Amino acid sequence: MSTASVSLPNWITYGLIPVLNLVIAFLISGLVVWFIGESPLDALNLLLQGALGSGEGIGFTLYYATSFIFTGLSVAVAIHAGLFNIGSEGQAYVGGLGCALAALTLDRYVPWYVTMPFAVVGSAIFGALWALIPAWLQAKRGSHVVITTIMFNFIASAMMNFILVHVLIVPGKMAPETRTFLEGGQLPKLDWLMGIFGSTIGAAPLNVSFLIALVMCFLVWVLVWRTKLGYEMRTLGLSPTAAVYAGIPYARTVIIAMLISGGLAGMMALNPVMGSSARLQVEFVLGAGFVGIAVSLMGRNHPVGIILAAILFGILYQGGDALSFDMPNITRDMIVVIQGLVILFAGALEYMFRPAMVRVYQKFART
Repeated sequence: MSTASVSLPNWITYGLIPVLNLVIAFLISGLVVWFIGESPLDALNLLLQGALGSGEGIGFTLYYATSFIFTGLSVAVAIHAGLFNIGSEGQAYVGGLGCALAALTLDRYVPWYVTMPFAVVGSAIFGALWALIPAWLQAKRGSHVVITTIMFNFIASAMMNFILVHVLIVPGKMAPETRTFLEGGQLPKLDWLMGIFGSTIGAAPLNVSFLIALVMCFLVWVLVWRTKLGYEMRTLGLSPTAAVYAGIPYARTVIIAMLISGGLAGMMALNPVMGSSARLQVEFVLGAGFVGIAVSLMGRNHPVGIILAAILFGILYQGGDALSFDMPNITRDMIVVIQGLVILFAGALEYMFRPAMVRVYQKFART
């Protein structure tokens, strides 16, 4: 019997195998660090100290993780429906426009907690609308969603550059960005969260969008595993032929799944636009949409796994900055190599050790 058809306990599939992949990735990363003449243990210590050694470091780690949670959820929802949405980057970019318009309109008149719901809805709607055309082309014309969403990333970048340079730019300024939002358009920092543990977040831009991301994780769990629509999406993802035979409308399910996926990606803009910079800037997404693919794969497309994977990548981002500062031989490019190894083993090679695990499990199960 093929090992691919053997069922393993969840603690092996969702726990042991991902941890083993991660350990192998870090061991190989340690070899790379050793080859350039630095101590792998010292590098690991500096990375963890930079990411988790202070309240400010933890704040930055969770700030990065917030963006990755949104984009990871975006990719996961699409995958459950059998779709590979690589357009989270562009959808988040366009979502920033909806978020910024809400803040620019309301920040003079109402406090942040009134502006926030409009910004959440605005960013989700703009992100969903940017996913609508690829969704329709996939559902109605058979155009592969991977190709169309990649193209829409570039279109989104060009469109947002035009809007920021020619429409939303502050008159008399050179920087292609909106005006700074007033207090009514800024999400407050989560100082109290670190205060519970007797620490402060310092200059870290950790803000209320982190809590919104956690709420979205719960809602996605409810959607995928506790609703009729979620059942239809998962059925379509497992077998489109069986889903259509069972009466599940293919086109409607594909379009709805992509709209939800795009909306979640669009909400990622809340974190940098209303949270850290308090204005809409060029290229504010900074690759978070693509990192979301790795986060979703590593988290096995489950909200809990996505949270853990997002925090891991937050540690790599924040700790990597500290590491490259304290160890000049380890450049930012080296940090990207380490991230790439994590993605390689956690994503592309996620089942490399499964056959061995199946044999070991079967051996012990018979004893």
